[in-house]
Amino acid sequence: MVSGVQIERWDAGHTGCGELVVELRRRLAVLPVGSLLELVARDPGAPDDLPAWCRLTGHALIEARPPSYVIRRREEA
Repeated sequence: MVSGVQIERWDAGHTGCGELVVELRRRLAVLPVGSLLELVARDPGAPDDLPAWCRLTGHALIEARPPSYVIRRREEA
């Protein structure tokens, strides 16, 4: 934990988009609000799919340097 923010790390490897976003949703759901997920995703669609998924779900894409991404878990609606 850095500065009171929980950081989870996940190497998704070459997991395809469908399975990737399902698992991403599951992993973020168990984290406290405001936590960060450092994700490594090598699927060729990830650079387009992950930013779009974050926009649709309300999670914040803090950093995108493919294949690495940092996502902040959103506040509950």
